[in-house]
Amino acid sequence: MRSAVFADEALPHMESVYRYSLRLARGREDQADDLVQDTFLQAFRSWHTYTPGTNCRAWLFTICRNLFLRAEDRRGRRPEVTDSDIDADVEAMAATAVFSEVAAADPEQEFFGSFVDEQVMQAVDELPDPFREIVVLSDVEGLSYPELSEVLGVPMGTVKSRLFRGRRMLQQSLYEYALEMGYVRPRERE
Repeated sequence: MRSAVFADEALPHMESVYRYSLRLARGREDQADDLVQDTFLQAFRSWHTYTPGTNCRAWLFTICRNLFLRAEDRRGRRPEVTDSDIDADVEAMAATAVFSEVAAADPEQEFFGSFVDEQVMQAVDELPDPFREIVVLSDVEGLSYPELSEVLGVPMGTVKSRLFRGRRMLQQSLYEYALEMGYVRPRERE
């Protein structure tokens, strides 16, 4: 009975968990495969703690994230990047943002909604960890702000701030590509 319910509730999310794992592992497929396997094994072992009818996908992402962070801690690779460490750089980028004329709209959502190609995913992979993670969960996996807050274990304000900053960094890094592809017009010099 337990395995049938697990199969019905959890297994449909395997592809999403794999995509998330692949982003966490920065494209290393072997590490992503191991992470997915460990995630679903841990989820099955802990299935008694899951409340049926709640957000199974967010629960699986949380397990996946925690397993990844524990593995990075063991390897001594977990970066200690905080919002305050990069606030100055982000503010400087925002002041010279190449998309300032469309900042009032939501170009990021349109941009990610229309395509996700290799150049974009490479730019996402190059983001600092807290920003890469939230951009992937939001713009690739489609998690809502409350789901992001739950998965990442941070307040809603932090979710919004990190997502804004991560998207702003992507805008900066993808500007030349967007020009080349005709997604944006060149900025006019004042």
